[in-house]
Amino acid sequence: MRSVSIFAGSVYGNAQHVAEEVQTMLEEEGISSEVFTDPTTSDFTDAEAVLVITSTTGQGDIPPNLEFFHSELRDTFPLMDAKPFAVVGLGDSSYGDSYCGGGKQFFELLNELQGKAIGPLFEVDAMETLAPEEEVVPWVKANIDALTN
Repeated sequence: MRSVSIFAGSVYGNAQHVAEEVQTMLEEEGISSEVFTDPTTSDFTDAEAVLVITSTTGQGDIPPNLEFFHSELRDTFPLMDAKPFAVVGLGDSSYGDSYCGGGKQFFELLNELQGKAIGPLFEVDAMETLAPEEEVVPWVKANIDALTN
C-alpha cells in the first residue's frame, strides 16, 4: 500500500484542517496517510513520501509546532535519497517578502536533504482564497502518482 506522511505546521489550526482534508481524500483514494502536528525525526525518516502543509507566522517564520522539527532536521540532516516530497505554503501576500515563508523554508530544506520535489512550492494566498482546502485537496489529488511512485 502506498503511504504519505503529512506534516502540518499550524498556528490557528487552518493548516492542520487542510492536512486533515487531504488525509481524507488520500484515504478515499486507497492511500495510507498520517498527519503529524508534533513530529519527530523518525516520523520523517520512516515516511515513504513527505507532504508538508504549513502556514507562516511572524516575519516569514515556521509555526511553533514545527519549528523544533525543522531545526532538528537541519541539525541531523537525514538525507532523503530522492524520496518524493511536496510542500504547500499557506500565506497572505499582503505581508510582502515574508509571504509563504514557512513553506519556502521547508521546500529549501527538503531539497537540501536530497528529496525529489514533485513540483514547485504550491502557494495558497489568503487574500484570494478563504478556504485553502478547496485548492490544496485537488492539487494533491492531481499529483498523487508523482507523490506515491
